[in-house]
Amino acid sequence: MALSDTLAAHHAELKAALVRANALRSFNDRPQEFEIVIRSVTLPTVLSTRAGDFILRRATADDLGPLMVLLSDDPISAARGDRAMESDTAAYRAALVELIEDQSNELLVVIGETQEILATMQLTRIPGMARRGATRLLIEAVRVASSRRSAGIGSAMMRWVIDAAAPAVGASLVQLTSDEARKDAHRFYERLGFVGSHRGFKLRIE
Repeated sequence: MALSDTLAAHHAELKAALVRANALRSFNDRPQEFEIVIRSVTLPTVLSTRAGDFILRRATADDLGPLMVLLSDDPISAARGDRAMESDTAAYRAALVELIEDQSNELLVVIGETQEILATMQLTRIPGMARRGATRLLIEAVRVASSRRSAGIGSAMMRWVIDAAAPAVGASLVQLTSDEARKDAHRFYERLGFVGSHRGFKLRIE
């Protein structure tokens, strides 16, 4: 390649790098008021069920122990390693702190009259280019204490996500994944209007 061609190629690369840098600077300098984050959801709030009223609120660091127990109160989760073992406390604590501090995520809990944690779920706001720039609200790790299942708590949680949380964060699509073994959960989500339109794939990284 001639020297002139080499210089021209380097010049083009430098110009492209400057364009990318300016675009990134513009993104980082955008006004804060134009950001829509999941913190715009109003909490705590009341969930009304046939078993009575419950409070839905954001999780705090003090909820660590009860959340570990709640995750272990599920055979499928327990089979994956969620057994509320003391040796795993540090890992759970780190994850809880990260979730609390991340403005694109919410870890929520449902509490009863005695302040015990009866249910939990994680919400994640996902901006995207597909579907004409649609924003999605992802529901993950929905758990209801085994002693309170079939009391309407799970339905009330999902209705709140659909009716309140999704509009508040500008989401036009609410989505979730469910383990293939959770047949009852699949019927539950279908009754709420969810459609099993996709097949999910996961790869465990050791």
